[in-house]
Amino acid sequence: MSKRRAGAVRFASALLFRIKVNLARNCRHRERPAGARLDLYTAGRQTVSYCFSMRVLGIDCGSMATGYGLVESDGRRHQALDFGVVRAGAREAFAPRLHRIHCRLTELILAHQPDCVAIENVFYAENVRSALKLGHVRGVAMQAAAAQGLTIAEYSPLEVKSALTGYGRAEKHQVQRMVQELLRLAVAPVSLDASDALAVAICHIHYSQGQALAAPGLGR
Repeated sequence: MSKRRAGAVRFASALLFRIKVNLARNCRHRERPAGARLDLYTAGRQTVSYCFSMRVLGIDCGSMATGYGLVESDGRRHQALDFGVVRAGAREAFAPRLHRIHCRLTELILAHQPDCVAIENVFYAENVRSALKLGHVRGVAMQAAAAQGLTIAEYSPLEVKSALTGYGRAEKHQVQRMVQELLRLAVAPVSLDASDALAVAICHIHYSQGQALAAPGLGR
């Protein structure tokens, strides 16, 4: 390689590095989605990489069974930290059910310190009474998150299914299967309530990562 060509290559490399650094500095001041962290790392003089980090508590509200799922992600791999269901007794009064849900969610938040909470929006209920009860459960879940200073993201069932399967009208067992694949679980969650909660958490991670990478300075 001639000296002139070698010098041009070095100049182009140095210029590209400076552009990347400037873009990264600009994006640091961009508002991020709730809980998203996108940090700049440099190795040597010419390597710039971006590290995404997020921990989300997903909640699938229900008056008889409320699913929860904690997911942590570095942008490439998702890991399930905990998941399960808060179940109500068949003859348990409604107020104690709400108290049980609130206490369990508060325990999870304090134990795992998520960055934010993601909840599925409610667009359908069997009847008015069911809709009202579901609204109460959602309120209790939101209050548990707000009491700890966490932001809350809401997604429609169509958005959750689209994020995981690419099809907004996918069946619950299809979502369950994708949750197992994305989290690399040996066995799919037995409860559909738990898998739906994990799905909401994964949906928020996908959305947040996309928003972060699309911010000016990263999407160019």
